[in-house]
Amino acid sequence: MTFNRLLSRAALISRVGSRSAFTSSKPDTANPNWIRVGLAFGTSAFLWGLLFKQHSSDVNEYKVRNGLE
Repeated sequence: MTFNRLLSRAALISRVGSRSAFTSSKPDTANPNWIRVGLAFGTSAFLWGLLFKQHSSDVNEYKVRNGLE
């Protein structure tokens, strides 16, 4: 038996013996999961708020250290 045939037979057996971890159905785009959408946008807005707050804090500290304020 050649190596390729042995390898293809092993791959076939491993596919038959296992289940996929992913679902085969496509997500329904007409009816989104609004909780997940809200969490995604809320988290994004929160992180952007932290970014702007940290940036303004860093700018103020820079100005104080360099005598610009």
